[in-house]
Amino acid sequence: MSPALSPAVLAELRRPRPYPAVSVLMPTHRREPDSAQDPVRLRNLLAEARERVQADPKVSRADRIDVLEQLDRALAEVDLVHAEDGLAVLAAPGEHQVWSFARTAPARVLLSDTFLTRNLVAAQATERPYWVLAVAADRAVLWGGNQERVTEESGNGFPLVRTFPNPDPERQERIGDTPSTFRDEETKTFLRQADTAIGKVLAADPRPLYVVGDAPALALLDAAGPIAKEAAAQIPHGGLAQADVATVHRVVEPAVRAHAEREVDDTLAQLDKARGRQEFAAGLDEVWRAAGEARIARLVVEENYRATVRDDGDHLVPAQADEAGAREDIVDEVIERALDTGARITFVPDDTLADSRRIAAVLRH
Repeated sequence: MSPALSPAVLAELRRPRPYPAVSVLMPTHRREPDSAQDPVRLRNLLAEARERVQADPKVSRADRIDVLEQLDRALAEVDLVHAEDGLAVLAAPGEHQVWSFARTAPARVLLSDTFLTRNLVAAQATERPYWVLAVAADRAVLWGGNQERVTEESGNGFPLVRTFPNPDPERQERIGDTPSTFRDEETKTFLRQADTAIGKVLAADPRPLYVVGDAPALALLDAAGPIAKEAAAQIPHGGLAQADVATVHRVVEPAVRAHAEREVDDTLAQLDKARGRQEFAAGLDEVWRAAGEARIARLVVEENYRATVRDDGDHLVPAQADEAGAREDIVDEVIERALDTGARITFVPDDTLADSRRIAAVLRH
């Protein structure tokens, strides 16, 4: 399957494609017995996608053959053994992609000139991604994390590895010119390079940053540039530049949890202030209209809030999934619309917004 979602990846997924861009979405399950039905549902949805491609008069013969081959290749890449909560199979002339993500999605087949991405966008926001920068005198490693896991990131200059010259240790002992590891200029230069590299990463993909290292390394990184000072937390802990994923996750998890709790408290305080200024919306219907008018500055959603509705022209009204015009992923649509217009998204624990009907927004002036 494809690598982790990021704003850059989502932007690429959302660009126009040659028709037909086929999107097949479905809920998946992590455990039996529910997971036993996932392969059957996937085969049925892909069969529906193939039938619609074959029956569509707007699809040329060459594109039809190409897209059907892309769907077959995508099916071969699906890994339902390690499924999360949702699956997207995307195919267009010349390409296919498979995405597993930690947010459920309604079963759907769509042919268009763009891929259906609202569930992927919402999943990426729900994951609360973060960065971990582990620094030592000779190594700087970048990890990408979310609520479930961390993985080492390669690219953007990482990992940074410093090679030492081979000095004459006997001469250094005789004349006393052995430098302190965290005082020599080469180490300072190395950590300045790390500061510059992580700055570029944050500019392309802003996330909370947790900086981990020995206290001397953290102090030197503080002096190297602004990035470490602006981190969500600095964690004095040596050895993570050489550690495994389980150790990194264990060390940073308390800081990540504390940051999330602070963010929830700050967000609720912002909602209270917005209510007093009458720059506040609550409930799915109000928030949906505000998102459509590009008025949301900050959207706040309970983590597991889902709703099925239909649009009667004036309001969203509750509906059953099998009703005509029912929209099962309306919350994901709101999230995507809000992000498209520059809103910040915060997910809060279930029942936190009980008095706001589970979704609320701070509105722009």
